[in-house]
Amino acid sequence: MSDSPSLPHPDSLEISVHDARGHLHDPRQESNSPKVHWVDCREQDEHQICRIEGAKLLPLSNFVAIMDQALPEDKNRPVIVYCHHGMRSMRATRFLRQKGYPNTWSMSGGIDLWSREIDADVPRY
Repeated sequence: MSDSPSLPHPDSLEISVHDARGHLHDPRQESNSPKVHWVDCREQDEHQICRIEGAKLLPLSNFVAIMDQALPEDKNRPVIVYCHHGMRSMRATRFLRQKGYPNTWSMSGGIDLWSREIDADVPRY
């Protein structure tokens, strides 16, 4: 039996910050399987203010042009997308689902809620 947290049902488009936290890759633990691919769909200037370590920056303004290089080849690999509050990541999640990534979720509340409820060391803006 695996100790890794479960992911939301594929019918759901969102994952809570609390559930998402359980899917951050910790190199000290090999139980983080399947490894979730994290995507930050904010812009570069926002990413410079704060970020969740391990997430790939894939700005929504340039999403289509660079998504093939930034996303996993295995379209079934779980993907968590976040932005500032959850609106852009929901758009990105819907787009990725349409492009054949069925296990993609938007992190509800974005990095702002992450900072308030998960990691106060992540600056708010």
